[in-house]
Amino acid sequence: MKAALIAPKFDVAGRLVTVEHTGEGNVNDTYLAVFRTTFSEERIILQQINKRVFSRPEYIMENMRVLTDHVHRRIEAEADTADRIWQLPRVIPAKDGQDFVIDGDGEYWRAITLIASAHSYGQVQSVEHAHEAGFVLGYFQRIISDLDVNRLRDTLEGYHITPGYLKKLDDALQTPEGRVRLNASLDAQSCNRFVQKRREWCSVLEDAKAAGEIQLRPIHGDPKISNIMIDDATGKGTCIVDLDTVKPGLIHYDFGDCLRSCCNPMGEETSDLSRVLFDTDLCEAIVKGYMVHARSFLTEADRQYLYDSIRLIAFELGLRFFADYIAGDVYFKTRYDGQNLNRARVQFKLTESIEAREKQIRNILDNA
Repeated sequence: MKAALIAPKFDVAGRLVTVEHTGEGNVNDTYLAVFRTTFSEERIILQQINKRVFSRPEYIMENMRVLTDHVHRRIEAEADTADRIWQLPRVIPAKDGQDFVIDGDGEYWRAITLIASAHSYGQVQSVEHAHEAGFVLGYFQRIISDLDVNRLRDTLEGYHITPGYLKKLDDALQTPEGRVRLNASLDAQSCNRFVQKRREWCSVLEDAKAAGEIQLRPIHGDPKISNIMIDDATGKGTCIVDLDTVKPGLIHYDFGDCLRSCCNPMGEETSDLSRVLFDTDLCEAIVKGYMVHARSFLTEADRQYLYDSIRLIAFELGLRFFADYIAGDVYFKTRYDGQNLNRARVQFKLTESIEAREKQIRNILDNA
C-alpha cells in the first residue's frame, strides 16, 4: 500500500504500526495511520489530495496552514474564558519541512492531527444538535473574521457564484444533447421553468458584493452537518473539519449552506418530494446558536441578506444538479440515469418551501 510508504515521511513520533483506509470523504483518499513509541501512541489522518478537484494542491495546503495557525492562536488566547475546549486539526509537516509529500507519481499527500473523542453525524439528530451546529459555525466565523482575506488563495474560482452556474445551464441548453434531454422529460421542463422565473434574482448576493454592501471574507466553504464535530464527553460542538474549501468568499455562502443542508430532514437523495420541507424549528435553533458569536462581526447589511442566502444556496445547488443533468452528467457522480434531475427537483422543492416560509424565517433572523 502506497500510504504505508508515505506515512513515515511525516514528522510524527514513533514507528508506524498500521495504515488503514477509512472509506470516509467524497473527494480525497483518506487513511488512519497509527504510530507508537515505547510509551505512547499517536493517530493521524493521512490523505492523498484529489488533483482532479483541486488542481493546485499546494494552494490548498497554503490556505490550510495560514488559517489553522491563525485559529490556533485565537483559541489559545481565549482558552481561559471559553465555555469549552475548542479544537481544530493541525497540519503535520513532512520531515523535509514542507506541508505535503509528493510521491513518485506526482500525487500530493498531507497529514493532519486526528480530533479524538469526538464524532460527527450525517444528519441533524435533534434541536439541540442543530443549535450546536450553528454555535460552532458562528464561533469559527468569528475567530477567522480578523484574518486578512488577501492571505488566502481562491482555490475554487467560481464556487458559489450563482450567475456562473446559470451560464453553464444556458450553454448546456444550446447543445443538441441538452435540447434532447430537456424535451424528453416533463420534469426537466418544469425545472427549467422554475429556474427561468428566478434568473434575474439569482445574482442577489453578487450584486450586493459589487455594490459594496457586503465584503469578501475568509469562509469555510462546506459547513455541512457532517463536518461539525461533537465532543463525546460533553455533547457540545468542538470544531469544524474538512478545510479543503477554505477560501475568500461571502460569509452568506457558509450560513446559507449550513441552513440548507441541516433543515431538510429528507436529505438530497429522497424520491418522495412530498416530504421535502424546510424545518423552521431546526432553523431557529441553528440561528440562535450562530448568533451567539455572529453578532460581533455581522454588519447590518450582512444581516439584511441572510434570508436571501438561505433561499439562494438551495436554489443554486438545484441549478448545479439540473445543469449537470442537461449537460449529460459530467460533474456529479450518478448511480442511475436521471439522478441529477431528481436531486435538482429536491432542491427546487426545498427552495419553494423556503419561499413559502419567508415571513417566518425573517422573523427568526430579526429576533435572534
